[in-house]
Amino acid sequence: MSNSYRRPLLRNLVARLREPRKFLQVLTGPRQVGKTTLVRQAIADLEIQAHYASADDPALQSRTWLSQQWDLGRLRARNAPEGQAAVLVLDEVQKIPEWAGSVKAHWDEDSTSGTPLHVVLLGSAPLLLQRGLGESLAGRFELLRLGHWNFFEMREAFGWDLDQFIFFGGYPGAAPLIADLARWRDYVRDSLVETTLSRDILVMTRVDKPALLRRVFHLACAYSGQILSYQKMLGQLQDAGNTTTLAHYLNLLASAGLVTGVPKFAGEVVRQRASSPKLQAFNTALITSQAGLTIDEARVDREYWG
Repeated sequence: MSNSYRRPLLRNLVARLREPRKFLQVLTGPRQVGKTTLVRQAIADLEIQAHYASADDPALQSRTWLSQQWDLGRLRARNAPEGQAAVLVLDEVQKIPEWAGSVKAHWDEDSTSGTPLHVVLLGSAPLLLQRGLGESLAGRFELLRLGHWNFFEMREAFGWDLDQFIFFGGYPGAAPLIADLARWRDYVRDSLVETTLSRDILVMTRVDKPALLRRVFHLACAYSGQILSYQKMLGQLQDAGNTTTLAHYLNLLASAGLVTGVPKFAGEVVRQRASSPKLQAFNTALITSQAGLTIDEARVDREYWG
C-alpha cells in the first residue's frame, strides 16, 4: 500500500483529533483501503503520544485484553506533554464479545476523570460495528467512512491510466503486483476476498451454508452490472435454499464491502423488496480476480469490458 499517499479523509481525522476530546472517532470501511495507514498518518502529523492495538487475532479477542489496551492508552495520556492529549487506536474492535459495553464503561470513566485520551475505533465489518455503536454508544461517537480508492487516487498514487483502473480496480495493496497477473489474482483472492469472507463474515455472523455464501459472491462478480432475479439465481446456484437466504447473503457481502444487490427504485418499500436486484461489485478488482482474461483480452471483449 502506498503509505505516502494522503487520502482526503485524513484532513477530517486530523482536525477532529486536534479538538478537545469530545467523541469517539469510528473509522469504517472494507479491508485494505488504508484505514490503519490513515490513522498512522494522522498521528504522525499531530506528533502526539499514541497506542495501537488490533483484535484481528482470535487469541486476543477478550474484554480483559481490551481493558489492558485501554490502560496502555491512559499511560500514554499521562506521559504526554502538558496540554496535549494521547490517542488510543483499537482495530477490529467489533470482534471482541460485548465490546461496546466495555468501550462505553472505559470512555465514561475517562470523561469523569478528565483523562485526555482520544479513542479511534477501526473496523472492516461496518454492519457489526454499527450494531454495537447503536446499542451502547449512542451520542458518544462520530462516524468516518473510508471507501474503495477511486480512479483519481490510484492515478495520483500509482500513475495508473483509466484502463488500468477499470481492470485492476482500487486496492492499493495489490497495485505493486499488476506486472504479474497470476500473482495479483492470487493476492486479491487469498488476502482480500477469502480473508474478508472468513474473518469478517463467517466468524462474526451465523451462516448456515458457507459454500453457498461463496457461490453468491462469485455469481455477483460474474453478473456485476446486470439485473438478475432471485429465481434465476436459484437456478444458477446448487443447494441455494430460498430467495430469503440469497437476499440475506447479499446483504452480508455488501456489509463487508464486496458486492451488493441494488434494488429497483420505487416509492413503495414493498415494491423495492419484490424487485429483481442489480448485482454490483464494489471494486472491479473482484471481477477481474475471478475471470481468466488479461487486460488486452478484456479490452477487445466488448461484452466483458462494457
